[in-house]
Amino acid sequence: MPHRIEVSTDVNDTRSDVMEQKLQSLGYKISAAKTLEVYTINKEFSGIELEQIAKMLSNPVSQSYKIDSAAESGFDFALEIGYLPGVTDNIANTARETIEDKFKLKFSGEESVHTSSLILLSGAINLEAVKKISEELANSLIQRIHIKSKSQFDQDKGMDLIVPKVHLKEHPQTDTVDLDIPMDQLLKLSKEGIPNADGTRRGPLSLSEDYLETIKAYFKKEGRKPTDIELESIAQTWSEHCKHTIFAAKIDELTDGLYKGYIKRATNEIRKEKGEKDFCVSVFSDNSGGIIFDENWVITDKAETHNSPSALDPFGGAITGIVGVNRDTIGFGKGAKPVLNKYGFCVGNPDDLEPIYRDPDLKIEALSPKRILEGIVAGVNEGGNCSGIPTPQGFLVVDDGYKGKPLVYVGTVGLIPRKINGKNSWEKKAQSGDKIVIIGGRVGQDGIHGATFSSEALTAGSPATAVQIGDPITQKKASDAIIKEARDLDLYNSITDCGAGGISCSVAEMAKECGGCEVELEKNPLKYPNLEPWKIWISESQERMTLSVPPEKLEKFMRLMEKRGVEATVIGEYTNSGRCVVKYNNEKIMDLDMDFLHDGLPEKQLHTTYQRPKHPEPDFPEPSDLTDTLHQMLARKNICSYEFISRQYDHNVQGGSVLKPLQGKGMVNSVASITKPFPETNRGIICSQGITPRYSRLDTYHMAACSIDTAIRNAVAVGGDVDYMALMDNFCWCSSNESERLGQLKEAVRACYEYARIYGTPYISGKDSMFNEFKGFDKNGNPISIEVDPTLLVSSIAVLEDNSKAVSLDTKIPGDLIYIIGETKDETGGSEYLKMKGFVGNSVPKVDGEKAKTLYKTFRQAVEKRLIASALSPGIGGLAVTLAKKAIAGQLGMELDLSPLPQLDRKDSLLFSESQFRFVVTIDPKRKEEFETLFAEFPHYEIGKVTESKQFKIAGSVETEIDSLNRAYRKTFKGY
Repeated sequence: MPHRIEVSTDVNDTRSDVMEQKLQSLGYKISAAKTLEVYTINKEFSGIELEQIAKMLSNPVSQSYKIDSAAESGFDFALEIGYLPGVTDNIANTARETIEDKFKLKFSGEESVHTSSLILLSGAINLEAVKKISEELANSLIQRIHIKSKSQFDQDKGMDLIVPKVHLKEHPQTDTVDLDIPMDQLLKLSKEGIPNADGTRRGPLSLSEDYLETIKAYFKKEGRKPTDIELESIAQTWSEHCKHTIFAAKIDELTDGLYKGYIKRATNEIRKEKGEKDFCVSVFSDNSGGIIFDENWVITDKAETHNSPSALDPFGGAITGIVGVNRDTIGFGKGAKPVLNKYGFCVGNPDDLEPIYRDPDLKIEALSPKRILEGIVAGVNEGGNCSGIPTPQGFLVVDDGYKGKPLVYVGTVGLIPRKINGKNSWEKKAQSGDKIVIIGGRVGQDGIHGATFSSEALTAGSPATAVQIGDPITQKKASDAIIKEARDLDLYNSITDCGAGGISCSVAEMAKECGGCEVELEKNPLKYPNLEPWKIWISESQERMTLSVPPEKLEKFMRLMEKRGVEATVIGEYTNSGRCVVKYNNEKIMDLDMDFLHDGLPEKQLHTTYQRPKHPEPDFPEPSDLTDTLHQMLARKNICSYEFISRQYDHNVQGGSVLKPLQGKGMVNSVASITKPFPETNRGIICSQGITPRYSRLDTYHMAACSIDTAIRNAVAVGGDVDYMALMDNFCWCSSNESERLGQLKEAVRACYEYARIYGTPYISGKDSMFNEFKGFDKNGNPISIEVDPTLLVSSIAVLEDNSKAVSLDTKIPGDLIYIIGETKDETGGSEYLKMKGFVGNSVPKVDGEKAKTLYKTFRQAVEKRLIASALSPGIGGLAVTLAKKAIAGQLGMELDLSPLPQLDRKDSLLFSESQFRFVVTIDPKRKEEFETLFAEFPHYEIGKVTESKQFKIAGSVETEIDSLNRAYRKTFKGY
């Protein structure tokens, strides 16, 4: 018989207080929202044992509990929210393990633990209001909702005892698929999926017409029809998400395509030029890229996006993204340790409450931008904090174009010895005869069609099963067992993560290393029985790694995993047969040629058009009060403080934080971070990013150039060396099957090649997401399409040899001189200032790469000489915003005069132009001559000094106080 334990917080019940405040802020007349934790335990225990369990699950100082009895406090409605059957429940998993450890037993069969939240609502509310509250608090894709009035609650003696169960047909089978059908039916098969017996469809395969014809021809040659698992496997492997077909395709005159012709080519040429000074060890060939940290260690870097699932379930999408990119690090070479996380969120305006819908009947409402923002922030929080990985670096971009589909960037930097057991750590190869071992989480229906779903626009047909929820605790145990023990014991030959496409991709990709594989699919551990074979094969259920283990080392490996509480299962063997063979209960259900599976997709030839847009010239009078304008700018969502995110993310865990996410006494968000991976050395890892999507509305070439320059410049500002710096590219595009969008993409990638070559900064990894648009309906049922601006995130990583020379952004000493280095031009096109005024403009910022590189090398010399007391590079918001942020951070005043700068036609252009390759620095006045001599060949202007007062003055333009600037900077997200 199942049992129910309700835990109530009686002292300092902040959870209930926060719930009450949240509902009141949403306009509900709530007087109380008592929130209880509920554990449903589907296993027989004695009364004494249940008492012991309840005590373990509650805090004896502040909480009380009830076992199999109802809450007695007064309320008007009871609202319970729990997970739907089959959805990962991390807290329940931890509770189950705690119970197992306590009683030295194992849950078996359908025995389980489930959690839910019970909210006891009091106030002037009715049933309809409670239903609306439930929609605010729960995501119907993954959560169940149960509502009772107080009278019904009393009559039933509490809430119902619900044990979520997944009900599947008892005898799963493999079907064959007929491809000898008209093309319109084939395209329906691609769009909606393989038909089930009841007429429903399984979800998108996302196969284009030429792909379908190629697959038909292959199976005609094989003399048979494909099985469902074969077709699903090909779809995952050939998906845009996995194969990056647009970047690989021939495009106009580029026969090598965008990736080989521009990105990879740039890296190859740079590495060749660096010769013996080449610091790259592994690029584009593994889960992450790797560069040399010192004589003993390599650092790795990887960033990816989790956009589509985050639009459906922000928390699940984001946590899956961050733990997934952690696994990319664990899967680098023989296994790297994650040492820091990064994030970037591009979202719609959180204040936008206008509903949009995924269906014409207006029944499937898309999540609001605020709901999405709160969910993705919480997801990365849970994934990073619970994994014990610091998260010091990130950014927030707000724009209406991200309303329908957010961009959720997540990244991880890893650390691995250069040599492991005398071999290069980044080299690995599965051998024929090795056992295929899966470790970590179990397989369920979550994550079905995740890869193919991510290759399409978000619509009403987007599958709920594409959403997964990561379990960082399970993954942490697996990570530690691998990185801290199995790796250095040399117990496996190769390792990779189970990400997009699940084991269909991880096993088959590793099989390329030796030439084949044979899988016994029924041996996969499942979350629930009777899962269909094709689902087992392509499920993206989380926390799993795939390894190739030599037979003679298998017993030792399995014993180690068991000892560390990590589930490990042998599901087959790697071969040299040239075939990918999958069996289910001794029946062969998949038998594909390895070359066809990986390289059989037809080559694409893409053609582009590109017309740079022309926007109306801005036409508005120069503001008479530039002080008020600066305050308004500081409150803009793309400029203001987002410390509500930074403070949630633990950046001090592992003890290596040098330059933190919030800097100075005034705690201003930084644009770069420095992390020290070893306490005994003084070398640090510099991370920064550049992202300027609004410039895409003017020119994607210059957008990309500015993103690259920003990522490099931000790292240089804190002490980075442009000669020892690597980049990553993450493209997020929309409608990438349209020639104009492809033309924009081609121009952006061309800039990536040209500027990387100028700076000498190789790309070591990257990722693209090509269909980021929302196709749905407005509140009146009219069709709408919301496309993101073409967006490129460029991440930089560098090594700082001496952390004591790190440069923070905050002013520190009254009397220090303030300089701007670099030219300020009338380049307000695409700026945050013109956006505030309702314009786009045309004068996009441009980067002179040769001048910039020379400047950055000189700046590095200044850092080495300890000439720079503080530095911040002007970016979004321009010069005035940069100066204000430095003043807020240092909590010191500034006396400024911009007259030494070449003057522009308007003061507001001078203050808010977003010209690139500039620095605002402070220096000791005693070193003025030395500073000016070093920067003699560059435009540099002394514009003021740091003062003890709290006054911030720009002569003839702005006069305010630090406290006023600070209030403007912090008020926007206050209360988040």
